[in-house]
Amino acid sequence: MTEPSWDTIRSSERLADTPAVCRDGRWWLVAPSGAIPADEPALDRELDSLAADLGAANRAVARPGIDEPDQGLE
Repeated sequence: MTEPSWDTIRSSERLADTPAVCRDGRWWLVAPSGAIPADEPALDRELDSLAADLGAANRAVARPGIDEPDQGLE
């Protein structure tokens, strides 16, 4: 498992604009000064939940009009 550094973070690893980074299935908090593993199980669960919610929101925005009632607009 590779510890992330500020210079090597890929955008796909970052949780939005937060310092939370998921690499190889493990959460880290990363800053220019270094990285620390997020070893607290409650924090890991919250980060997993937030990542899932953001993913669902991104998918919903990417397909507008689906699952929306007809507004009667022409």
